[in-house]
Amino acid sequence: MSSFPSEPPAPTIVPASPAPEGHDREADSLLGRARRIAQIGGTMANAGLSFGVNRLFSGEKGDARFAAALREALGRTRGPMMKLAQMLATIPDLLPPEYAEALQKLQAHAPAMGWAFVNRRMRAELGPDWAGRFAQFEPEASFAASLGQVHRARAHDGTLLAVKLQYPDMASAVEADIGQLRTLMTLFKALDGTIDPSAAVSELADRLREELDYRREAKAQDLYRSLLGGEPDIVAPLPRPDLSTARLLSMSWLDGAGVLEFKAADPGLRNAIAHKLFRAWWRPMMGAGVIHGDPHPGNYTFDAANDRLNLLDFGCIRIFPPEFVGGIVALYRALLADDREAQRAAYRVWGFRDLSDEGVEVLSLWARFIFAPLLDDRVRTIADGVPPGEYGRREAFALKQRLRAIGPIAIPREFVFMDRAAIGLGSVFLHLGAELNFHRLFEDSLADFSVPALAERQTRALNGAGLTM
Repeated sequence: MSSFPSEPPAPTIVPASPAPEGHDREADSLLGRARRIAQIGGTMANAGLSFGVNRLFSGEKGDARFAAALREALGRTRGPMMKLAQMLATIPDLLPPEYAEALQKLQAHAPAMGWAFVNRRMRAELGPDWAGRFAQFEPEASFAASLGQVHRARAHDGTLLAVKLQYPDMASAVEADIGQLRTLMTLFKALDGTIDPSAAVSELADRLREELDYRREAKAQDLYRSLLGGEPDIVAPLPRPDLSTARLLSMSWLDGAGVLEFKAADPGLRNAIAHKLFRAWWRPMMGAGVIHGDPHPGNYTFDAANDRLNLLDFGCIRIFPPEFVGGIVALYRALLADDREAQRAAYRVWGFRDLSDEGVEVLSLWARFIFAPLLDDRVRTIADGVPPGEYGRREAFALKQRLRAIGPIAIPREFVFMDRAAIGLGSVFLHLGAELNFHRLFEDSLADFSVPALAERQTRALNGAGLTM
């Protein structure tokens, strides 16, 4: 985020007719879901039409234009579909450059809603005199994302604020997108048959619903500040409950530049940023079984003036049972020892059931790829010299072939965000070109690890923040 201006313009209140009583609260209506389905279909169709026209008249240049049209379409849909595009854009060279560049802009530069919307929604959340609750409030959004947009403001006590306002009817959008996701996954299972994603879809649905509750996100911010209390160079925002609701979150403004703006920085600085990212992710995990489940670059900024990493988005926080974290540590040690039975026991803790010897071998093929930087006791990049465009392709292809041979494997719920977060965090390291001894960093995080001790710390931390599993 850029610095807050010394004298931001005062908002001009645009008169708006109040919404009918209960209008914004009918988020789960069938009508809202139907509108959502029609919206996604329409915007995707328009993007496809743009692609065809540009291809016809512009040749290969049409790719860049279609990528821009796709970004605009996804930006208008917002919600889970937009979050999927964000996730795809974080993986280097997975998409053609034009597409990755366009979709990456969705992470912090999605199309924002206008002032009439902001005024109407702020009235709904804080009342007709909402502007008087702030000393200053910028009418233009600083950035917009999948579920809401952020405005800069100043409290009457002088505190600079980031005010996150949820888009209307997001509950309807989430439920409609979950329904479409279930349909797509059912079709995928019928056509492919290598993976049973049923539990995974349920996991995604629960986490997406949690993201709509901004009071929960404020508690997650408090949780992370307590867990990272010994890390002064890693900062989480401070929420302002007096200026927040379930769909409006006001919090302290954190100055900094996006981490990808440091891709061309000195290697020492890039490694230092990556080191902070590692600690920001693994210390809460090993300390209380909590992960930042959406680690795309747009959720981090770096304050070079104060040498601080800022964590910005706490809507997608996954709290794991202590036994599951123990299973991660057990699998790591089993892979180091090349102990198949210990690997089987670890997968059982993760939630995989009835694994044959070949099933264990297939899962460990992927596990060794994910854990590779942690198993290798030397300074290295995440990809270890493999071009980013080839990173993981060989392993994914081999995994696919083996799964076809042995039949479907049901993916347990806990695996989803653990895998997603590990890949997302690794992609940030790839973008930065970081070179670290990840093995030593991980071993340091395991000092005196035990499941009972983690369970005790987790209970204390969650109670302190007012959160539950």
